[in-house]
Amino acid sequence: MRFTWAFIPTLKESPADAQVVSHVYMMRGGFIRRVAAGVYNFLPLGWRVLRKIENIVREEMDAAGAQEVLMPASIPAELWQESGRWGKYGPELLRFKDRKGSDFCFGPTHEEVVVDIVRRDTKSYRDLPLNLYQIQSKFRDELRPRAGLMRGREFIMKDAYSFDVSEDAAIHSYNAMYGAYERIFQRCGLDFRAVEADTGAIGGSRSHEFQVLAESGEDAIVACDSCGYAANVEEAELVAPKQPGIAAAPDAEAGSAPREVSTPGTKTIEQVAKFLEVGADQIIKSLVYIADDRPVMALIRGDRGLNEIALKKAAGASQLFLAREGQVKDALGTPPGYAGPVGARVEVYADIELEGATGAVCGANQPDMHYVGVDMARDVEVKAFAPLRMAEAGDPCPRCDGHLRAFRGIEVGHVFYLGTVYSEPMGCTFLDEAGQERVMAMGCYGIGITRIAAAAIEQNHDDGGIIWPMSIAPYEVEVLPLQMKDEDVIAAGETLYAKLKELGVEVLLDDRGERPGGKFKDADLIGIPLRVAIGKRSLKDGKLELKWRRGGEAELIDVGDAAEHIAELVRAERERLAGGC
Repeated sequence: MRFTWAFIPTLKESPADAQVVSHVYMMRGGFIRRVAAGVYNFLPLGWRVLRKIENIVREEMDAAGAQEVLMPASIPAELWQESGRWGKYGPELLRFKDRKGSDFCFGPTHEEVVVDIVRRDTKSYRDLPLNLYQIQSKFRDELRPRAGLMRGREFIMKDAYSFDVSEDAAIHSYNAMYGAYERIFQRCGLDFRAVEADTGAIGGSRSHEFQVLAESGEDAIVACDSCGYAANVEEAELVAPKQPGIAAAPDAEAGSAPREVSTPGTKTIEQVAKFLEVGADQIIKSLVYIADDRPVMALIRGDRGLNEIALKKAAGASQLFLAREGQVKDALGTPPGYAGPVGARVEVYADIELEGATGAVCGANQPDMHYVGVDMARDVEVKAFAPLRMAEAGDPCPRCDGHLRAFRGIEVGHVFYLGTVYSEPMGCTFLDEAGQERVMAMGCYGIGITRIAAAAIEQNHDDGGIIWPMSIAPYEVEVLPLQMKDEDVIAAGETLYAKLKELGVEVLLDDRGERPGGKFKDADLIGIPLRVAIGKRSLKDGKLELKWRRGGEAELIDVGDAAEHIAELVRAERERLAGGC
């Protein structure tokens, strides 16, 4: 493609609403343009990137035995009502009525539709296993769309759904998709981790997220420094400590009851710690939640973060939210900041780190008052001890003798074992070998096509712009004739451009009459992996300047061998990424 023919509207300044690197560079580089909050046009460069990602996904999904279909974006409410999700999904579901007043939604995911497909025409165990996938636009009405393609409302997604005769067979399909996902993200040139995760609104009992490691990631994950264990911090397994997480000071009076102390104006852990001259790790943090329709209290050490998903599971609740000030007063007779478990008339769930804790500080359920010298076994009635805190760096690994390290991640893929969550209520059954009717076991598997593009930039960029991995770059090579008034420079650029195309290289020729500095800046911004600069001085010596966008020294290569040399470099990089090396 010639730059003068291409629609690449680059910008010198960052848009005011662009906050993360990928949003800034995709806007400035002419990859996307905003239509509405969280909704974008994909311009030619952006669309080329997405098509390359889609092709990688298709090849690996097909190789794993999945078959591509296309389902409607508009879904009748009846299907969602069958599964029970119509009233549960929440405001992210974009609902609308047709001219007859019938309810529809714009599909954020397609479990119901694909179950309807399969239950109509799949009747026997001989028809299974079956795996159907599509690549399609989705819409989720995010309350605060942000970060460009990282958290948009309309996005392109690959979603696949497997159907099997049993749980064991479904886990086999799950593992096949897991392997396909590893190959997809390797081929996209991404540094990623597969982590154990929560199933969320999709449901099911087994789940892994594929996280691209990047400082700008929204998700906190932990991974072992010795083995392959990794998990979202909300799903990471916690090892019960050998010693309680809070121990009494050596000079504490054994067996004495907790003592009330006045702590005026100390509502936060930091304020209490400073006032009483103790560490945050000596304080019990008491948090009041509403679990379905009842108040519950969660206890964690003062320097820890609460895992709400773990609390929800421990309390056996379908819904959980932090209690408002009035609800805390109704339950405990005190405003937030002074709540505590001693004598509390609510269910108390405590983190396993607090079992056996002594000499602790906690709220006294009175304004401006705290207890000191609290003994968990003696003073607190605990309904259950459970791993309620967030995993963090330094925690012991639950699989080996190693320790966990902390990372930030961008979720680009998610695989779920669903079991019969959708197939049972929707009557998706088959006849087994004995002629008995049985419910199909399902899995579902999503990949964010547009989010992969954004995540690749978050992981691969510098101050000048994007550094695309070769496999998903809009073009593989950019040729820059630097003096467009010099006939020899123009001729050398045209010749190299033509030869590279003949050799199957995707090449962009910057044939604009811009100054060299402007061409170099645009080349860095757009991020094509290989750049060939053709200047008068080097050309007189029969040389061209070749440079990788990722860095390193520029290399002078012979004009006569340039096309073949560049094509070989491109082939080698394609093979490296294809092999996952």
